[in-house]
Amino acid sequence: MESSHLHFQNMQNISYIALIVAVFAFLLYRRFTRISISHIPGPEPESFILGNLPELFQSQAAVPDFKWQSKFGDIVRIKGAFGEDRLVVSDPKAMQYIFQTAGYGFLKWPERTEISRVLMGRGLLWADGSIHKRQRKVMLPGFGAPESKSFVSIFRKVASELGAQWNDFLASSPDQTAEFNVAPWLSRATMDSIGEAAFDYHFGALDNQENEFMKAYFGLMSDTLGQPSRQAIFMQTVMPVWYLNLLSKYSNTRRMVHARHTANLANEVAQELINMKSEALLQGKENKDVLSLLVKANASENAATRLTHEEMLAQMRTLLLAGHETSSTTLAWVLLELARHADVQQKLREEIRTTERNLNGRDFSAADLDNMPYLAAVLKESMRFHPALYQNYRMAARDDVLPLSKPVVMTNGKEISEIPIGKGTKLVLSIAAYNRNKEVFGDDADVYNPDRWFRSSKKGPTLGVYGNLLTFAGGVRTCIGWRFALYEVQALLVEIINNFELGPTKDLARLRREACLVMLPTLEGEEIKGENLPLRVSIAARD
Repeated sequence: MESSHLHFQNMQNISYIALIVAVFAFLLYRRFTRISISHIPGPEPESFILGNLPELFQSQAAVPDFKWQSKFGDIVRIKGAFGEDRLVVSDPKAMQYIFQTAGYGFLKWPERTEISRVLMGRGLLWADGSIHKRQRKVMLPGFGAPESKSFVSIFRKVASELGAQWNDFLASSPDQTAEFNVAPWLSRATMDSIGEAAFDYHFGALDNQENEFMKAYFGLMSDTLGQPSRQAIFMQTVMPVWYLNLLSKYSNTRRMVHARHTANLANEVAQELINMKSEALLQGKENKDVLSLLVKANASENAATRLTHEEMLAQMRTLLLAGHETSSTTLAWVLLELARHADVQQKLREEIRTTERNLNGRDFSAADLDNMPYLAAVLKESMRFHPALYQNYRMAARDDVLPLSKPVVMTNGKEISEIPIGKGTKLVLSIAAYNRNKEVFGDDADVYNPDRWFRSSKKGPTLGVYGNLLTFAGGVRTCIGWRFALYEVQALLVEIINNFELGPTKDLARLRREACLVMLPTLEGEEIKGENLPLRVSIAARD
């Protein structure tokens, strides 16, 4: 019996060794048969096993991007696991080719799609190729310009509720001033906005701060994705997707328990809402919220206009997490810069109040928001300087050639104006580094300055849908809700700046740009608490 057991253990050990040998053999084969990018300049790897990945994924958001861009330019070769060559790309022409020209010629990294699946299901942020194209076609009618503009009254109502609660809080504070973390307030406000506009559902996040649903979502990104260990980086880089799938189901780490709990809550809420909308459709009631449009489209006999039940739940989870998280995070960084730049804040407040005086007692409409140029400049500059989504991760679906805006001098001294890349080559598309490109945004691209948006723009490839930024990505991957998000942020920002004066606090000396899929504000030493942006807030004086 013991002999049989030893024999079984030996066979297991031999199997593990054989698997490791096979993996190394495959990596060696792929390295020596793939088109080489080893002569592109880049930083020395930290180790052979993990290359430059610890610095890339453990640093604050975009810190290595800026460092490498400054030293090596807009195309940087870094090392992945076991010496694999990858590229960090911020060159405008290369970015235009990847996002727009090539379309689905660059796929998502499989390990990153698994992260999306765990957090949001098999929705738009998970899908690729034909599946993504079909899902996007079904979703688009809910996010057109007219639809997004129609939601402004909802956004303004939520903004007014936020303002009323801040007023009540400050009225009982000394000098009507207080220092507090504004991030959870913004998160709750954007969740309520998403709930009413996208689902015609009141989450009550602003009213009930103990809301279990909101408590699960608040801090989810920083808790599950922030500061990954070396072991986590290794697992997510080397292990196959099926193994990562098993981990997501059975791992009892705090991160995975939080992710599964939130997913279960989200699925329950999503199912309840789908049932409500389906019943309303049967009764002939039609609403204009996004979910009602999806449920109606799903009643069609045309398979091209339908989503599976799993996809419906996933799209809702995507809206709930990606939608509210990116909007609240974007607004947080806007408020930070306005708190730091009193002159910019005052100039924006004057534009808002000038517009308000011409409204004759009515509330701000979409047209009013569109007609405030300094509001647009502040938003563009804040999104440029602090992009909520700071990196994209793509992999060449075939052998290809990247065009370049500027030639690259390789380590052998040869100058090239385009880069051949092999199928499977992994690319880190640095949105943050592109947004600081001096050829595109001026020699002061490293400085926060909304006035740059009133200069004559420099020539270069057309990329993003808003201000030539890549904050909303581009091409077939353009954020489907970018107009929705803009009006939401504008509506909330106008309310806050019109009624409150913001200033910095001492705690901002510990501010971190937390890298956790989105770039969140946290405080050094308190990262586990999640989003944290302590500002001094007071009631703004009126003439």
